[in-house]
Amino acid sequence: MTEAVPIGDTPLTVADVVSVAYGAPVTLEPAARERIRASRAVVDAVLASGAAVYGLTTGVGHLKDTRLPDGELVAFQAFLLGSHAAGVGEAAPDEVVRAAMFTRLAGLARGGAGASPAVADVLRDMLNAGVHPVIETGGSVGAGDLGQMATIGLVAVGGGSARLRGAVLPGAEALAGAGITPLTLAPKDGLALLSANGLSVGRGALVVDRAARIAAAADVATAVSLEAFRGNVSPLLPAVGAAKPYPGQIASARRQLAALAGGDLPAPGSARSVQDPLSFRVAAQVNGALRDYVDAAGRAVETELNSASDNPLVGAETGEMIHNGNFHPMVMAIAFDALRVAIAHAGMLSERRMSHLWDLFFASGGIPPAGTVELYGMSLRYSAAALVGDLRHLAGPATLDVPPLDQSIEDHATGAPAAVARTADALDALAGILAIELLLAADIIAVTGVTGLGEGTGGAVRLVREAVAASADRSAAAVHRAIRDTVVPAVV
Repeated sequence: MTEAVPIGDTPLTVADVVSVAYGAPVTLEPAARERIRASRAVVDAVLASGAAVYGLTTGVGHLKDTRLPDGELVAFQAFLLGSHAAGVGEAAPDEVVRAAMFTRLAGLARGGAGASPAVADVLRDMLNAGVHPVIETGGSVGAGDLGQMATIGLVAVGGGSARLRGAVLPGAEALAGAGITPLTLAPKDGLALLSANGLSVGRGALVVDRAARIAAAADVATAVSLEAFRGNVSPLLPAVGAAKPYPGQIASARRQLAALAGGDLPAPGSARSVQDPLSFRVAAQVNGALRDYVDAAGRAVETELNSASDNPLVGAETGEMIHNGNFHPMVMAIAFDALRVAIAHAGMLSERRMSHLWDLFFASGGIPPAGTVELYGMSLRYSAAALVGDLRHLAGPATLDVPPLDQSIEDHATGAPAAVARTADALDALAGILAIELLLAADIIAVTGVTGLGEGTGGAVRLVREAVAASADRSAAAVHRAIRDTVVPAVV
């Protein structure tokens, strides 16, 4: 059984989100339970005082100054869930739903929400029993993923629909099938469930995890192209990184050299020229920038994951409920916008290396005798150029495009979910480009008779050839899918 991920005093990580997203159970540790209990006590005390507090004793949005009758406080929480459960677009896969649920549970455990302990318990039980609400990924502007989180909350109270053991069921039936009693809301519980960025932060963690692996694959693909081109390894030497010590650049150069180790290319006199085109010479700088911006996005995700982002924010130490804007994940949203620019540059550089490999192919004598080698990389060269075009469009900012909402009370938004979603699309495109680079470099190595490959580069070429040989469908598209989906993730 997969080891449970504890929510307690230890800071949660991207790896924790990934683990839970793909099935690990969750435990609520005593420290988390005490924070939840203490923050709820503050809410109960404020309720008894009769103070005006947003979403607790008043309406929300432009109704922020409208007091609610005492007899309607609980009903209003149910109304919030039902009225906000309005996502659009494609249904999120289970791993994204689980990441969103875990992120919200982690936020409740920080103690800023003032939710009843039962709210955390039902989210934990749903995760551990595999009750996955059906939520749509579109419709959030990134000032709280209100539609998606409300839909999760709706299932927690027995509404909506959810997947359980592969079947889509009404929420109440899914809970019953898992032996879970539906949540009974108390004042503030509905707001605590929906006013969060669970989709953006949870999916962001999954995107960061994948981006780190693709960044490592970019270094291996670069090294394979260096072998095919017989390029110069001097830009990868440690002295270069020491002269400009960006962590990503140093890590990229080290990974490329590790892939080349054991081969002929690092030996003096093996390179074709004293200095290669920039797409080879600055690969450590560009791939390194990708690594650095992956790290920046990861830090932003983990900050959100370990924060109390609720409005109003419960201060258990002071007994206050503070109106604030912590629900705005601005740093994280901008980090993903920046990450897509770094992804685009890595893709552009890969495509430029392919141009030099293409030229080398024809300089070596052109097409070999029919039937001697399948040149899938050559066939897909134009597809790589098209994918680079996609990356350029995806690199545009997603954080600047949301108009004012709700009578201009909500007159700014982060666009965080769009920034994360476009980054996932950009990673798809980059993985596709790297797959073609690996195929094309393998073509050149086969046609030109390059030998003495490094241990890592030779292993990557073997994986490419094995995947091609194993593909029952011999079309270029099918082979490309095989390399993109199996080889690119494996050459890290």
